Amino acid sequence: MKRRQFFLSPLALCLLAAAPAAAQPFPAAPLAVYAGPDRFERIVAAAKKEGSLTLYTTFAASNMQAIATDFERRYGVKINSWRSGTLRVLQRTLTEARANRFEADAVVFGSPEMEALHREQLLQEVRSPHHANLVEGALPAHRGWAAVYLNLFAHAYNTDKVRKDELPATYADLLHPRWKGRLAVESQDQEWFLAVVKDMGEAKGLKFFQDLVAGNGLSVRTGHSLLNNLVVSGEVPLALTVHSYMPEQMKRKGAPIDWFVLEPAVVRPNAVGVLRRAPRPNAALLFYEYLLSDGQQLLADMAYIPATRQGDSPLRNLRVRVVDPVEVLDENERWSKLYEDTLRGVR
Repeated sequence: MKRRQFFLSPLALCLLAAAPAAAQPFPAAPLAVYAGPDRFERIVAAAKKEGSLTLYTTFAASNMQAIATDFERRYGVKINSWRSGTLRVLQRTLTEARANRFEADAVVFGSPEMEALHREQLLQEVRSPHHANLVEGALPAHRGWAAVYLNLFAHAYNTDKVRKDELPATYADLLHPRWKGRLAVESQDQEWFLAVVKDMGEAKGLKFFQDLVAGNGLSVRTGHSLLNNLVVSGEVPLALTVHSYMPEQMKRKGAPIDWFVLEPAVVRPNAVGVLRRAPRPNAALLFYEYLLSDGQQLLADMAYIPATRQGDSPLRNLRVRVVDPVEVLDENERWSKLYEDTLRGVR
């Protein structure tokens, strides 16, 4: 698929090209909505009978391995994971549903794409007691998915190329000539762009980014992992849109990278959902429950920001703007075009 076609974003192209067939009757999933005191015990027993689950996810391979190892150690249920980029996970899930092929049991990726699956009636409602511990904005009213961690759009810099005392304190500081030719963004981060522009006020925000591109330029790279690695190598001195866990993990390994956040701190929830036609629905449900409970500490240990209220958070004392998945879907085409035009220097 092309990254852009006319003014349609990759997300819109996926939905147009791979919309599922007409809705069909779905089997009952009693444990997903069961609220009895033995709920968890029944889920575990049913999951062990199924023995495994198939997960489609955007988790990095090393992180997914740590999660699978911990889950399998606890419950003896094996995870078979297929991982790729967000749009490929969305496209595969939609395409298989259209073909009446139901191979995956659960999905973990971004909340806007999860909301797209909900609109296509592919997700099972879950009523989990762990929902009560989630932060605001982590659970939609329909309960078709739940956030498991918060992707914070951080600004990562190479500590050999950028001095800490020259870091910008506000977005306006990025207009200083010292940043000419030193900045980069990810090519599909229109959600971050939308959030920052609306926070500034649309007219003012668009003018800011247009002035930034005209004055200092913005190198455009595809892939957050790639962008993070380019900061480590020094090819990109300052990247404006990486997910905070990426530079934090590399920093802990001794790489010349650090990160900071300009307000508003833009957060994109990444969520888990159980597919309504899952071949192994109880194993999928157990994994859902695990990610919202015991799995939260493991995610925190790997530098992710948990979606529950437990523990400390780098978001504390920051003015936070949570990406609204409904807004992203409804306004996707417009903001994708604005983002692309702005990066190309079109006013």
